[in-house]
Amino acid sequence: MDRERALPDLLGLLDLAPGEGGGHHFVGPPPVEPSVPVYGGHLAAQALAAAGRTVSAGLPVHSTHGFFLRPALPSEPFDYRVEEVRDSASFATRRVLATQRGREVFAMTASFHRPEPGLGHQDPMPPVPAPETLPAYEERLTEAFGAVMQPLGKPYELRFVGPLSFDAEKDPSLASPRTQVWVRAEAGLPDGATADGERLLHSCLLVYVCDVTMLETVLVRHGISWFHAHGRSVDYTVWIHRPFRADDWLLCALESPVAAGGRGLVLGRVFTRDGVLVATLAQEGLIRVSSGHETPG
Repeated sequence: MDRERALPDLLGLLDLAPGEGGGHHFVGPPPVEPSVPVYGGHLAAQALAAAGRTVSAGLPVHSTHGFFLRPALPSEPFDYRVEEVRDSASFATRRVLATQRGREVFAMTASFHRPEPGLGHQDPMPPVPAPETLPAYEERLTEAFGAVMQPLGKPYELRFVGPLSFDAEKDPSLASPRTQVWVRAEAGLPDGATADGERLLHSCLLVYVCDVTMLETVLVRHGISWFHAHGRSVDYTVWIHRPFRADDWLLCALESPVAAGGRGLVLGRVFTRDGVLVATLAQEGLIRVSSGHETPG
């Protein structure tokens, strides 16, 4: 993918078209860069964009709970049908069902809440190096593989603080239950037509970008790389606590407390570079390891 086109293409993916019959029916385009199966963050971000279009002003999203039902094809558009579950002065709840060729591939429940006065606290951000002091993800891959890796042309940047799964596989002493990675969408995001529209856009981008970081944490804990494992998301939950910009650096502090039954769980917290906790993440993924590479849990 051409990096200059990566961000405009991603924004185009989130600009859903009205579906047949109008109302709460939307059509989302397939990925510009095909992958099999379709990247889960693609479906989750589009479903949230569809839900947000049906909610009154002043109600930003505060939680999304998504379930990946079937692998999706990279060559066909997606139909998103939004059901109004609840509308009140303070909350709105939406269910979104994504289908492709008439088959259900993803489901999401999204909740929106009008901010109000109340108690406030947060855990502190862990001490980490600034993103500018860390090598880009492509540089880390070049180091891990011993061959020059060209820019991946993604609409986001990644800067890992600790070892990648490839590093931990080479040196088991690097295995860790935690990973920390700075993420940001490519610079150049447009200002939204409204404050609500801008906040929804940045929430969709967070859902999109953070999905790529999470299951790596399970492999780092076991010292197994993606050369000897493959996986996919089973479910994905995001709680959004405060406003943020997805094109500013955000720290994803991730940990995997358990893996069992072929599934690995990852929990995460997302901080601004100023240490403000803006989101919490949870994801369970199905991870299958090649024969001969299993490790005790």
